[in-house]
Amino acid sequence: MNPAPPTELYQQAVSGLIAAGQRIWQQGWCPATSSNFSQRLTCDSCAITVSGRDKGNLQPADIMQVDLSGQALDGKKPSAETLLHTQLYRRDPDIGAVLHTHSVKATLVSMAAPAVVELSGLELLKAFAGNSSHQVTLRIPVFDNTQDITALASEVEHWMQQHGTGHAYLIRGHGLYTWGRDLPETLRHLEALEFLLDYYWHARAGARPTSHVNEDRE
Repeated sequence: MNPAPPTELYQQAVSGLIAAGQRIWQQGWCPATSSNFSQRLTCDSCAITVSGRDKGNLQPADIMQVDLSGQALDGKKPSAETLLHTQLYRRDPDIGAVLHTHSVKATLVSMAAPAVVELSGLELLKAFAGNSSHQVTLRIPVFDNTQDITALASEVEHWMQQHGTGHAYLIRGHGLYTWGRDLPETLRHLEALEFLLDYYWHARAGARPTSHVNEDRE
């Protein structure tokens, strides 16, 4: 088992995740005890929310430490979806935080969308790291929901090996995953995605510029 990270680093992560939980809960994107949030601690560990906690009222005891195989470092019970976080940290050492949410709009889009949602030509695309223009295309894959998280993490990894890591993905009937170099960047991505998914939903319902919303039926 890998050693726990320095106390100061962990406490900073705890404070950040608690604040993020309050901010996300206020938007209505993590109802009941849904969602899970994490932040990288070291090259081989991360802090993540404990299973079954109210994300709008997180306490320090509601955050725990796991290694990148998803094993607890402090005896607490991690979220069942921990492996979806650690898959991202293993894949890209520059990923510093992961947010998984359950907004109504993300869930609606996940149920109605094809295998990949594509958005282009929209100003909010500049909110994503590496984008300096709206003339880019954001591809958001949609994976079928399953209780077999190991298999789902493997499916996500396989897709990313073929198409790149990207910025987000959806799970049908479930919710949204997004990530970034640190927690503030990941929060920015999340807020931009909520706007873009709202746009996608309304544009799909009618009067949409067909050059802006594409449905890739892979």
